[in-house]
Amino acid sequence: MQHHDLLASLWRLGALPPEALAQTFLTGADPLFPSSFRVGAAAQSAIAAAALAACELGHARGAARQRVAVDMAHAAVECSGWFSLDGRVPGPWDHFSGLYRCRDGHVRIHANFAHHREGALFLLGLDPANATRADAERALSAWDAFDYEQASAGRGLVAAALRRFDQWDDTPQGRAVAGQPLLTLERIGDAPPADLTPLRDDQLPLTGVRLLDLTRILAGPVGGRAFAALGGDVMLVNSPNLPNIESIADTSRGKRSTLVDLRTPQGCATLWRLIGHAHVFSQGYRPGGLAALGFSPEALAERRPGIVCVSLTAYGTQGPWAMRRGFDSLVQTAMGFNHAEGEAAGNGRPRPLPMQILDQATGYLMVFGAAAALWRQRREGGSWHVQVSLAQTGHWLRGLGRVERGLHRVPPDFSPWLDTAASGFGELRAVRPSAQLERTPAGYAFTSMPPGSSPAVWW
Repeated sequence: MQHHDLLASLWRLGALPPEALAQTFLTGADPLFPSSFRVGAAAQSAIAAAALAACELGHARGAARQRVAVDMAHAAVECSGWFSLDGRVPGPWDHFSGLYRCRDGHVRIHANFAHHREGALFLLGLDPANATRADAERALSAWDAFDYEQASAGRGLVAAALRRFDQWDDTPQGRAVAGQPLLTLERIGDAPPADLTPLRDDQLPLTGVRLLDLTRILAGPVGGRAFAALGGDVMLVNSPNLPNIESIADTSRGKRSTLVDLRTPQGCATLWRLIGHAHVFSQGYRPGGLAALGFSPEALAERRPGIVCVSLTAYGTQGPWAMRRGFDSLVQTAMGFNHAEGEAAGNGRPRPLPMQILDQATGYLMVFGAAAALWRQRREGGSWHVQVSLAQTGHWLRGLGRVERGLHRVPPDFSPWLDTAASGFGELRAVRPSAQLERTPAGYAFTSMPPGSSPAVWW
């Protein structure tokens, strides 16, 4: 698919005016990172769709259309997720995370959070206080990969057996994902059009649009950061009882950050107060988690008519895995990407994609869906629900085709696109936004700050 054809295929999902596509300028070509998949094209098209949809919403609010340019190399580097703090580049994985050989194949364990790591080790009959990686390897060598995957899911843990593409396609979940679109945009209630303030030509396209960001790992935070870079007023809502990963220093750029304990009546009341003045509610908790606390999309639409809800899941809303937890690395493994990359390398060793592109692209698709829903809401009213998943993004990426000899590519130099700034986490060096808006450059109004740095109020 050519650049503009790929963007146009995304654009149609949002039912946005096709004439806006003439405002895009896309450059570059895969391969840019060592992969047999078109990770650069996925990054560029998702970022361009998000930025262009935001600009089209701005146009609906009275601003002139403006050109959106995205260079593929810059987009791919942005989606690498690279950052440093005080000169240190944080490692992305816990010592126990990764791929393990089993009796009949391989399984990948995600152990970045202590409760997931301890659960995985207890399942293997190991004591987390003194277990080593070698202990885990020996224990898993006595398991069948699919048995360990199923046993982990039964305990609410996160692990995935390595599959080939054809094996994934033959699963009920593979068929369910293949039968769903990349994203869904559904009207879930009646409401008059939102009273968004008119926009001047010199204002970023999402200026005055308030987003509550109840996401943690990693797609949702990327989406909230992109929303902020396009001018949105983003409030990150963290739980004081849940851990975070170090990438929060990067993904919190442009956001206010507060703590709300939804296990208390006071916390729930605080969140409802914030919802009352929000335009978008973005969440990536385990399926059904927030609904059990009374914050389902339908409940939000009833209490805050006209709101746009964005929901992120690992494996989609249909099929036997719809309620299953998951992360980018696990979805890659389960869906066949790790096996396919190893096969393309010619050595048969499973190999991950060079970046967490399912997370990254999905984050930008969340912004695209939110902006498209806001455009629809302004045009016809209603409350709206946007749904995305890592697996649906994976199915889309696979459909973009392969890159011959792509694994031989050396990644580009990151330095032309890096900025350094003080933050509440230390000196942060990270990639600036790759979406180049002709008239109103994308950027961050707030420096990155730790959770709880801001009060739980909009003004």
